[in-house]
Amino acid sequence: MDGNFQFLDLIFLALVAGFLVYRLRNVLGRRDGYEQKPDEIVNRKPSEDNVVDLTKVRQPDAADIVETGTVSNRSVAAGLVQIQTADPSFDPEAFLGGAKAAFEMIVGAFAEGRVEDIKPYLGSEVYANFAAAVREREEAGEKAETQVVSIRKGTIVDAAMKGRDAVVSVEFVTEQVNVVRDAEDRVVDGDPNTVVVLTDVWTFSRDVRAADPNWKLMVTRSVEP
Repeated sequence: MDGNFQFLDLIFLALVAGFLVYRLRNVLGRRDGYEQKPDEIVNRKPSEDNVVDLTKVRQPDAADIVETGTVSNRSVAAGLVQIQTADPSFDPEAFLGGAKAAFEMIVGAFAEGRVEDIKPYLGSEVYANFAAAVREREEAGEKAETQVVSIRKGTIVDAAMKGRDAVVSVEFVTEQVNVVRDAEDRVVDGDPNTVVVLTDVWTFSRDVRAADPNWKLMVTRSVEP
């Protein structure tokens, strides 16, 4: 009797294995008309029974990124692909949205003299320059007022991996109202009733192996019209 049961168990296990192979061939060897893009796979929340190894997900090529309008040219897009290879969670469009929010936050905090509040988001050199500028204003008895009316455009103009660091430069074209007042509240620079169009290039960096997800502002420069 025991021999018969063992024989039946073997037959049952063979049938189960055959069924699983058949199901896998049908699932993996067939397209159903909806092919998920890599960024959809990267951003999808894993469930208990469906875990995706992000290191094996195919990343978009340069042409894919250029078509989004996020970058200025194919060379920049190739740099973004390098970053995505090093950090599969990196999304150029999401990064650009965060960079725009950071621009408004940092510009506002700097104008108000709240440099310590934004220190975690600044590289050491940028922090030192900002802090020195705020001290000079305070010593002169001046205060700045800045309003970012709108961000007309934000474009990634440079991107590359430099060792462990992802480095991305963004060109911002913005509409702003900038005023500097003296201790008597008189306007000494700018016009509170005039909106000016400014172009700035900010370079952000992040160690892709670090646990800290924040990017830091490493360089700022203005582009003359």
